[in-house]
Parts: sequence; structure tokens; C-alpha cells
Amino acid sequence: MDILQKPSEMQAWSKARSQEGRRIVLVPTMGFFHQGHLSLMRRAAELGDTVVVSLFVNPTQFGPNEDLASYPRNFEHDMDLARKEPVAAVFAPTPDLMYLAGFQTEVRVKQLSTHLCGRSRPVHFAGVTTVVTKLFNIVQPAAAVFGEKDFQQLAIIRRMVADLNIPVRIVGHPIVREADGLAMSSRNANLDPANRAAALSLSSALQLVRAEAARGVRATAELGRMVERHIHSFVGTAIDYASFVDGDSLEAVEAVDERTILALAVHVDGKAGKVRLIDNGFVLPR
Repeated sequence: MDILQKPSEMQAWSKARSQEGRRIVLVPTMGFFHQGHLSLMRRAAELGDTVVVSLFVNPTQFGPNEDLASYPRNFEHDMDLARKEPVAAVFAPTPDLMYLAGFQTEVRVKQLSTHLCGRSRPVHFAGVTTVVTKLFNIVQPAAAVFGEKDFQQLAIIRRMVADLNIPVRIVGHPIVREADGLAMSSRNANLDPANRAAALSLSSALQLVRAEAARGVRATAELGRMVERHIHSFVGTAIDYASFVDGDSLEAVEAVDERTILALAVHVDGKAGKVRLIDNGFVLPR
């Protein structure tokens, strides 16, 4: 497994593989790998013959008071895990290599970025779309795999690729969960063990809503009140949003149908303050 740091080195590596007729598939990550990341790598290997994983904690997608400094990192452990997977190369640049002095270009998906996480994290998605565009230009993949836990991110990247005619197939991969239902996330490492049970408020809220919808409750106002009561019943939780939205437009809906997603963002007590967790899922069976 090759480990590359400079964008020019990564571009040259990818160009050589493409000239050999290889199909490159990219898995963009911010590191601190868990089984969710590893499942993305395995899915990528099914889509092509050369898997590239990017590992870059992207500073431009963090706001001034967000957790950039405390975002968990363990490069050597990540490399040990990646070497056991079908990964041909890891691209691990530093911020100064990705954003040269005088950098001033931004890629923004306007409407989709205003919903859900975009309300409380106004700079986040412009940072995401800008860095993903750069990764696509550097790695030159035929396809890229993203986790569906970041559902809004996935929708935005799909829109960006379509709008800008970027020749990369975007593949979503289902959420990978702990045995107790908690969606796997690098940020889980920052949870306070004494209050980890509160993190289960997200997945159990999804289960509650699905059960109520199966009983015939379809009004999202009523379901939303149930979700809020449920999450607030866990000590140490604060809701950022609990929104019922259309799976394509991300617009709020008044009644549940087969396209409706419950999207959740909840702050949970952690080792050094609140940890922001997200989860989502379709309300009705598909």
C-alpha cells in the first residue's frame, strides 16, 4: 500500500494506474477508521480494481467554534487497518499542501446546503464540496463511495457532480451500526462513557417513528413531538434538528410517505463538552 502526501504525487500515481487500464475508486475520509470506513473500502473494491483512500481532516468544513482541534486522529492505527483491506494507496495531505497560500476558490451547492446541518453549520458544506472537488481532480477516480450516515452530504455531492458534469460515479453505502444500534462515527470516541447511552437516543428515535408510522401515524408534526420527547428523555442531550424531509430535495414534509427521511442531529455529553452526532433513515419500508 502506497502512502502519498503531495497532490502532485497522487496525480502522477493515478495517471500511471489509469494508463495501465486500472479503474480507480476513491473513498474520502477524515481518518480515525472504524468498521464503517472499512466497509466503504470493501465496497470500493467491488466497484473497481484500484482503491484509493484519502485521509484529510479538512479545516475548511469546520466553523470557528466546532471540533477541529478535538477531532480524533490516529494515523498509524489507520494505516494498520487500511493495510488489511484492499487498498492500493492512501492520500494523506496536510492542509498547507491542499490549500496553498492565497487560496480563494470555493465550490458551493446553493439550495441543498441550506437545509438540516446547513442551518447550524453555515460554512460546512462549502468546505466539503470544495475539498471533494479537489480530491476528484487529484485522484481522478471513476467512482467514489460515501456513507449514507452523512445523507445530506451525499445528496449535495450527487448534485454537484451532476451540475458540473464531473465524470465520477457516486455510490452511497448503508449506515454501519454498533451492536446496540449506534451509528458508527469517529466522533463516538469523544463520548463520555458515563453518558454513552444518551447517544442511543438517535437510533431509538428512528425505531420509535417507524413503529408509529406502521401504526398509521403519518403527520410529521405529531411524529416530531414524539421524537423530541423521546430524545429529551435521555440525560445530556440537546437537539440540533429532528426533521422529516424529502429524500431528494431535503425539503420539510408535512406527512410521511415512502420518500420521507427522518434526519437527526443531537449534541450528547462527551469527554470535553458536547459531541454532535447525526443519524437518519427512511421512515417507511422500501
